[in-house]
Amino acid sequence: MKLRAVTRADIEEFASWRSDPPYDVYDITDPIEQAVDYFLRPQTGCHVIELGPNLAAFFTFGADARVPGGDYSKPALDIGLGVRPSLTGRGLGGGFVGAVVAFARGQTVDPLRVTIATANQRAITVWRRAGFVETQRFQAAETVLGSDEFVVLELA
Repeated sequence: MKLRAVTRADIEEFASWRSDPPYDVYDITDPIEQAVDYFLRPQTGCHVIELGPNLAAFFTFGADARVPGGDYSKPALDIGLGVRPSLTGRGLGGGFVGAVVAFARGQTVDPLRVTIATANQRAITVWRRAGFVETQRFQAAETVLGSDEFVVLELA
């Protein structure tokens, strides 16, 4: 696995990824120029993970990984992770999460935090296996995967 800063070509590629329902709610549907501008912003902290020559995942840090309605008052580094749809459900999630956690630990001493729709049990399981523990649940105005309930997991 290789982790590196995102490029315009990477964004164009992962913005084209399409997932089967119910995970299609994670598809990027913004116009490409808007997506490029967003993911290239330094405050989005976007990076990619390559497996061999192929783009396998992308991850972000900060506000991008938060969901309105959660309590983010405690200092932590929020993480968002998007995996190429053809690679999900194949047992690779733990490796992706481990690589992102190792990278994040090089950036901060703050706890690491992820926010996940409770309906996305696949993702919750992967992050829990990496040592993240639940710190809150909340209802959000936004529905993801048919759920408006979210869980926040942290790794101290």
